[in-house]
Amino acid sequence: MSRPWLIASALFFALGIAGAACGQASQEVPKVEREGVWQPPSGGTQIPLWPADVALRKPDTGDHPEATGNGSPLVGGRLWHWASYVTRPTMTLYKPKGRNTGAAMLVLPGGGFYAVATDLEGTEICDWVVRQGMTCVMLKYRTPQIWPKENGKQQRPDILLGLEDGQRAMGLIRQNAAAYGIDPHRIGVIGFSAGAYLVANMSNTDERTYPLADAADRQSPRPDFAILAYGARVLDDSKGKNSLELKPWVKISPNAPPTLIIHAMNDPVDDVREAMAYALALNDAGVPVDLRLYAKGGHAFGLRPTSAPITTRWPEQVRQWLHDIGIAG
Repeated sequence: MSRPWLIASALFFALGIAGAACGQASQEVPKVEREGVWQPPSGGTQIPLWPADVALRKPDTGDHPEATGNGSPLVGGRLWHWASYVTRPTMTLYKPKGRNTGAAMLVLPGGGFYAVATDLEGTEICDWVVRQGMTCVMLKYRTPQIWPKENGKQQRPDILLGLEDGQRAMGLIRQNAAAYGIDPHRIGVIGFSAGAYLVANMSNTDERTYPLADAADRQSPRPDFAILAYGARVLDDSKGKNSLELKPWVKISPNAPPTLIIHAMNDPVDDVREAMAYALALNDAGVPVDLRLYAKGGHAFGLRPTSAPITTRWPEQVRQWLHDIGIAG
């Protein structure tokens, strides 16, 4: 069996556990995968990140046709869905409801770099964002991209496809800010799990690893504010339980934007020390950072209410923080 098909098989298994740790009794459901390009629900306008004639690096599954499906178990009593084998990334634009504040938020769903959790950490987040009078843009980035291992330790790929897609999306949003009704200096990002790792990367570098295609790629790819929910892959866990050192490939810039970090203490997938280590590193660099920790909540809860307080309280924390930093009116 070829490597791309082995990866595809591993992906299907992984999506059975990616949403399993929500801190609640889990209800397993059959996992279903269907070939086909993901389409947004009503109200969203899906836009290709690059023209069709621009060659892009492919995900690990090569030209495997894009597919959608559902993971397991249920989250908040409902199915959650994903897209993967993404070779042509897109962003989906949602306009604010009611008053337009001029601010915008780019949403980077999680999915362990196997897939993109399109509803749980994507369109459902945009539903909330637009109610705050902000434009929302959901990123469908290239996946899967498996992180290699060296001496049993996971290593960051030299080229991170999701980062390229996030930077391209930020450039497009800024380039078209006037047409979208957006203030180009009030565009932030929110990411979940693997998406939160991409947010950390976008926050701390201006360097692109792809050839500049047009004027959008001459815009700054760095967000004006950043929110990370149950982030990962920054803590060097080889240093011992009480160490809060970062992995060697994590670079912190004093130019990173104001940042809000949200995490549950009982997250069994991404240790709470991930959030603590990143927050302390930003603080040491002089970056304004707020850290919100809750005792319970687990992992991959999105905006779906459960008995854990974090699932209903974090949106208000975000709303207040956006007001505090001058983004929300």
